[in-house]
Amino acid sequence: MGGACSRKRDLLDEDDLRRSGRYSKSGSSKWLLLMLPRCSTDVTAGRQGKCPSLMELCVAKVREDIKRYTSFSMLPRDLSQQIFNELVESHCLTDGSLEAFWDCALQDIHLGEYPGVKDGWMGIVSSQGQSLLSLDISCSDVTDSGLFLLKNCSNIQSLKCNYCDQISDYGLEHISGLPNLTSLSFKKSHAITAEGIRSFTNLINLVNLDLERCLKIHGGLIYLKDLKKLESLNIRYCNCVTDADMEPLSGLTNLKELQMSCCKVTDVGIAHLRGLSKVAHLDLEGCPVTSSCLDVISGFTSLVFLNLSRCGISDDGSENFSGLQKLKVLNLGFNNITDACLVYLKESINLESLNLDSCKIGDEGLLNLKGLLQLKCLELSDTEIGSNGLSHLSGLHNLESINLSFTAVTDGGLRRLSGLTSIKSLNLDVRQITDVGLTAITGLTGLTHLDLFGARITDLGTNCFQHFKNLQSLEVCGGSITDAGVKNIKDLKSLTLLNLSQNCNLTDKTLELISGLTALVSLNVSNSRITNAGLQHLKPLKNLRSLTLESCKVTATEIKKLRLAALPNLLSVRPE
Repeated sequence: MGGACSRKRDLLDEDDLRRSGRYSKSGSSKWLLLMLPRCSTDVTAGRQGKCPSLMELCVAKVREDIKRYTSFSMLPRDLSQQIFNELVESHCLTDGSLEAFWDCALQDIHLGEYPGVKDGWMGIVSSQGQSLLSLDISCSDVTDSGLFLLKNCSNIQSLKCNYCDQISDYGLEHISGLPNLTSLSFKKSHAITAEGIRSFTNLINLVNLDLERCLKIHGGLIYLKDLKKLESLNIRYCNCVTDADMEPLSGLTNLKELQMSCCKVTDVGIAHLRGLSKVAHLDLEGCPVTSSCLDVISGFTSLVFLNLSRCGISDDGSENFSGLQKLKVLNLGFNNITDACLVYLKESINLESLNLDSCKIGDEGLLNLKGLLQLKCLELSDTEIGSNGLSHLSGLHNLESINLSFTAVTDGGLRRLSGLTSIKSLNLDVRQITDVGLTAITGLTGLTHLDLFGARITDLGTNCFQHFKNLQSLEVCGGSITDAGVKNIKDLKSLTLLNLSQNCNLTDKTLELISGLTALVSLNVSNSRITNAGLQHLKPLKNLRSLTLESCKVTATEIKKLRLAALPNLLSVRPE
């Protein structure tokens, strides 16, 4: 929203500007100083503690005195753009202040999720005319009538109307007259049907099209067959899309990204895509395809990202993975594959992320991963991996994230991870892990995320936390932590998320101890002995947005008082 205007403007020569006696919309931004009232340095505190620039001071002064101005149309375009962006970012743009932007030749109007946007605003949008290049009115109340006003903005290149419930097929007809559109997005637009897609036929310059969660477009993809420049198509969660919808896509040979999660496309539909050799990103999560589709996918030699999670993939046909040499991200989670499938991943030396969540993978299967030296993220949750398998990972020195939750890994196995000092995120939601296991990984000083949700950690084990000074997220739930153990957490100043739920012996003292963790955004201390009296200790946590104290001796009334008195950013509270 209100993104900075990124396009380079032509600047008028200073002498030319003086001779002209007027201000061009392409003029230099320094001429704002001649038009605006003087402003002192206390107008704004500056960005991130730095001294604000002169331009920031002036724009802030305009925002402060916005009611004094009736028009910015004589300002250079880049200045009116900055003022507009500032009003949006600070939520100061209103029906009244918007009027000042008539005919300002703005290039970018980003109002996605901004409250109050409606058809009445579209007149001002339309007045930008040929200058308007980018418009985002997502989550607005704009209707078909509002889109009609865009006919004056024929140079527009990017249009986002996500979650606009009042835009229908009729509104799409108005878009057909915008031939320069290269990017178009209508996520979760339930009123759009297959007939409405017909309006896209003339958008021959379209490169990116997003129709995610449009549930009535079955049969409409036929109208995309002549959009030869299309490179990205998102029809995720369009559960109306079937095999018949795939045939029109067969001629879109420039497609590089195709997202079809949770569509009803089967192996038959995938067969229609055989000629799309440029596809680099393919998402089929939740589609009812089987390993047979891999015969077609193996021909996508440019493939970098492949998501086959929750499909019907088995070991049969998995030999086709060996041809995908450029793969960097592969998600095979929740499929019926075993170690036999991993044999064909040995040559995928460019893999950086591999998800095997809930697959029937065992220790021997990990032997096939030891040569994947670029691997950064490895998801092994709910597999049959044990401590012995971790020895095969000892050479993966680029590994940054590993999930071992619900595996058979023990304290002894964690010693095999001790040399992987690049690890930043570690999930050990494993019942067998104890304080001893934590001692084995104290060398992983770069950890930023540590999940010990189901591990059996006591106060003794929390002594290890002093080695993890960079932790941003810590979950130690269901253990035997007391206030004494929290003393080893109170100095982790980088923490933004802390989950200590299910530690039933924690008291109000815990809240006192963590009161210095002022970076905290999320705190969960459910199922403990915390009372209303302890809530006072949370007052310094001004960044807190989520607070969970379920099954504690606290009342919603007292939490509400705390929120009103001291925690203005608190959005999610339990109990409510």
